[in-house]
Amino acid sequence: MRVLIDIGHPAHVHFFQRPIQLLQAAGHEIIITSRDKECALELLDGMGLEHHPLSALGKGGLFSLGKELVCRDLALLKVVKKSRPDVMAAIGGVFIAHVGKLTGVPSLVFYDTENATLQNAITYPLASAVIVPDCYHAWLPKRRHIRYHGYHELSYLHPNHFTAEREVAIANGLSNQGNTFFLRLVSWQANHDVGENGWSEVLLEKLINKLTPLGKVLISSEAPLSPAMEPLRYQGDINQVHHVMAFSTLFIGESATMASECAVLGVPAIYAAETGRGYTTQQEHRFGLVKNLHTIEWPALETCIDELLAHPKSHWQQARQQLLDETIDVAQFVTHCITTFPAPLQHYQSTLEP
Repeated sequence: MRVLIDIGHPAHVHFFQRPIQLLQAAGHEIIITSRDKECALELLDGMGLEHHPLSALGKGGLFSLGKELVCRDLALLKVVKKSRPDVMAAIGGVFIAHVGKLTGVPSLVFYDTENATLQNAITYPLASAVIVPDCYHAWLPKRRHIRYHGYHELSYLHPNHFTAEREVAIANGLSNQGNTFFLRLVSWQANHDVGENGWSEVLLEKLINKLTPLGKVLISSEAPLSPAMEPLRYQGDINQVHHVMAFSTLFIGESATMASECAVLGVPAIYAAETGRGYTTQQEHRFGLVKNLHTIEWPALETCIDELLAHPKSHWQQARQQLLDETIDVAQFVTHCITTFPAPLQHYQSTLEP
């Protein structure tokens, strides 16, 4: 079987890494198309995965995204006509849905972001199947979607596939004693970020002033940092960042993905951004591992920090175990969907139970 995987973001690399390994081990041929966004190409290269870059992130805004949409659709169409895959898979999936409709190649779209309304509107009607976590609460094509118990991050951070190592974490920036606080700032250039704003410089300064006396602060940022904050930037190997996150005391950031990564690793997280996600909402209400803060003001953020730091580490370990007990090995599920599609929806239900 020939499978095309389209990568548009660093998180997509992580999501598909283990399914790609499982597919290759079963003898399937994998074709990877990529997009130059932040460290996506660096991650693919670091994992030794051959890939075909088709486009790069522009300056942001609808015009830039629209221009890239047309160019990337055409580039992907050429690859598909040449390689003739049996099936295509992607997160978000706008490009594979368009090209799949033109070529007749099935397109499997894995997604978890409800507020990407424009992208979803031009993707879901054309996709062969849309596959989402059971916490997803936006519109889906009625007879062409599959729900599962889990989160994207369990495709690569499930204990079946990832074991955090403290020595690796320390070598990549974790404090060898005391607390480490991991912060994440985003560039707000994705299609689902249009109209959103990030943290103010004043808020970031207050946050750092709060955390610095309590431990080491690491900042992962898509955006430039001020000269005063640049020394706090994460300098470790991007391929090893999850080891650092796994041993951090607390995550605070504008990235829902990284908040969810910490949650499945048993690290408390504050997702501080104007819009929410179904998965971080579920991780807060069901497991208490995430605090969703959509009014970005310092008093509210400080209160969340104090509340989470008041719990012992054992509290978060128990919460993580509950999460793992109620979810599935997503990498195995993704592999199963790719290798058995198309099949009646009932066929997939047996793979959904934890």
